[in-house]
Amino acid sequence: MKTNKIIYWTATILMCLLFIYSAQMYIFNYEMVKGFFTSLGFPTWLVYPLAILKIAGVITILTKYSKFLKELAYAGFLYDAILALMAHKMVDDGGHMAAVIAIILIIVSWYFDRKVFNS
Repeated sequence: MKTNKIIYWTATILMCLLFIYSAQMYIFNYEMVKGFFTSLGFPTWLVYPLAILKIAGVITILTKYSKFLKELAYAGFLYDAILALMAHKMVDDGGHMAAVIAIILIIVSWYFDRKVFNS
């Protein structure tokens, strides 16, 4: 049980840090991120809403206020990471590793969330 908690919290904190870092980049380096979105073929109006949703997702997962919202946050993070992975692979810019790491952290955090908190 203690090992499961350590794995859960390690994966969850790393996942949350990754998404908070991403959100702050979207907010404070808008012009750079806008260029990335354009090169990946995404509309630039998504930058700020995605930043807000990433912050809200981190808060939702860490506070565990609502099980439904927590599941929605995990799903949103997974979709975001999968879309990022596919976009980076399609343009072949070499920026796909952060998405791969995010996918792994999301899955590990989600899996161990069930082991730790649903028992």
